[in-house]
Amino acid sequence: MGRLIDRLQDGGPVIALLLVLSLISLTLVAMKTVQLWPVRSGAGDRRRAFEAWRAGDRDAAQRILGDGRSPADRVTAVAMRGLRDGRRRGALESEALRLGNDEVEAMNRHIRLLELIAMVSPLLGLLGTVLGMIQSFQELELAQGAANASVLAGGIWQALLTTATGLIVAIPAAIGATLLSARAESASHMIESAVGQLLAIEDGGGLGGSPRREGAPR
Repeated sequence: MGRLIDRLQDGGPVIALLLVLSLISLTLVAMKTVQLWPVRSGAGDRRRAFEAWRAGDRDAAQRILGDGRSPADRVTAVAMRGLRDGRRRGALESEALRLGNDEVEAMNRHIRLLELIAMVSPLLGLLGTVLGMIQSFQELELAQGAANASVLAGGIWQALLTTATGLIVAIPAAIGATLLSARAESASHMIESAVGQLLAIEDGGGLGGSPRREGAPR
């Protein structure tokens, strides 16, 4: 372990930059995981709220969703409040769309940065390897072929280490970005479905009916 740390310290600015990107990536994955963990929750509460709304107990429906932790709960609660206050359907749908878009933007925030780290890290590793190989062959040329083979091999090993480091940084970032993006997309669909179900019930449909989708947040 100590030898590996020494090699990393000797890797130059490329290794240092990759280590910084790794720290940023792991921090973002941890933060986004905590943020997105509850976004798909509350399906049972929403169903109970819709049943109460359909039965005419609007106070109970709003109470059920009042403490909701998911974006679908929050947007649906606002839509319920608007329907109860008698807001025009067009204005209500526009407000639900705006709130839904805000929730989706918040869920996707910083995921693009993870994707960028996943894309750039292998390229930085390759750059470090190319620069290291150039330096090694320059040393071989200056030694006029008399360089110690072990020293030359050590220089090449150190150069290839940057590529390995780049991949080690990129793989968790790519996996994290993909999984987090999928979770945010799923939560976005849940917002659309929940608002659509509410509007369908308001228009006289049932819980199992086809939700009205016009103006529902995407």
